[in-house]
Amino acid sequence: MTEPAPSADLNRRHGRVALACVAFVALMVGAAYAAVPLYDMFCRATGFGGTTQVAAAAPKQALDREITVRFDANVAPGLDWSFRPEVTNVRVKVGETKLVLFKVKNRSDRELAGTATYNVTPETTGGHFAKLQCFCFTEQVLKPGEELDMPVAFFVDPSIADDHELDRVSRITLSYTFFPAKAPRLTSAGTERPKL
Repeated sequence: MTEPAPSADLNRRHGRVALACVAFVALMVGAAYAAVPLYDMFCRATGFGGTTQVAAAAPKQALDREITVRFDANVAPGLDWSFRPEVTNVRVKVGETKLVLFKVKNRSDRELAGTATYNVTPETTGGHFAKLQCFCFTEQVLKPGEELDMPVAFFVDPSIADDHELDRVSRITLSYTFFPAKAPRLTSAGTERPKL
């Protein structure tokens, strides 16, 4: 005895289940690719994880409250650079703009490129720590033996006074780590070639 052929209704249900599975897999792959940029946007917007803010202008006035800002400089393995802050810490009024210098030197005999990552601790202060100018915004390329002074202009936003969970914070550490990066490809004229 032969089995009856599956009904058209059963075939449609199987097709819907297969389509739902394919859509679910596509959604999960898309979410995986979007997770990193979305997380980065979230951290920059909220200061989560000690991510500092980028400011276009300094506050109009400073408060009487003072905070000590300590500087930490690190170089990841694979990048033969020395890197240190010119001063280890500064005392700033909340809302006051400060400029500090970091010194970096390529100790190798070849051109090297590096990119700095940064954060602040305590992490909860990230949303109140803003930078106006920073070497971390661009890739740095140093020739063999080249040494540079790199500026960072920053302030602690007066909005920290409204966050009463941070009333006891008297010290913030700004930490940088340089990682190896690919050097830009240069034309014979010495200008950077466009990335393809």
